[in-house]
Amino acid sequence: MSQRTFHADTPLQALVVEQALLLARQLEATADAAPDGQVLAQVEALAVPAARELARRAVEAALQAQAEAAEKKGRRAAPAPAAAASGPRAAPGATS
Repeated sequence: MSQRTFHADTPLQALVVEQALLLARQLEATADAAPDGQVLAQVEALAVPAARELARRAVEAALQAQAEAAEKKGRRAAPAPAAAASGPRAAPGATS
């Protein structure tokens, strides 16, 4: 099999590539070790929860990276809401 090189531009991409390669190796090993007639069942039993966990980690990493980037930028500038005008106000301590 030919060797390939992968380039990840972000920590999220690196995480996904590393985890996907690990999953592929596990699937290959499971398929090779499974008895005849059990290959599909055993590979599927490994793949479904592992893929779900990979997706969960990728989402978590993406959200964490976005949150860190937002914290570095600070709050977005936006106009402050105007106070509602409800007529003339009485001075503090004054009674009507």
